[in-house]
Amino acid sequence: QVRLVEFGGGLVQAGGSLRLSCVASGGTFSFNTMGWFRQAPGKERNFVAGIGRSGATTDYGNSVKGRFTISRDNAKRAMYLQMDSLKPEDTAVYYCASRPGEAMPTNPDFYDNWGQGTQVTVSS
Repeated sequence: QVRLVEFGGGLVQAGGSLRLSCVASGGTFSFNTMGWFRQAPGKERNFVAGIGRSGATTDYGNSVKGRFTISRDNAKRAMYLQMDSLKPEDTAVYYCASRPGEAMPTNPDFYDNWGQGTQVTVSS
């Protein structure tokens, strides 16, 4: 069982940047595709970005393309999300998630393990 913990959320002004981290314990980190999702109050949990096992493959939700960058360091069992040019509509709880294998679905139902979430608030 993989346990995931997110770090790095906070309050930032529009146009600013934040870097989220997700650290894994248990399991074999490099066997898992990783993803970032977010959920705003009253809304569904949506795909933000995903990264394949080696880090060579990435995917982004349309609303964050060109602004967010996902990366991972398998030696440190960590994944990151660099968020630039933040907008108020990026405000949400951000979750990291993992699933075994190379497939990178955008549907959160296909991810097995989840962190507790970290709040990101972007003020206008």
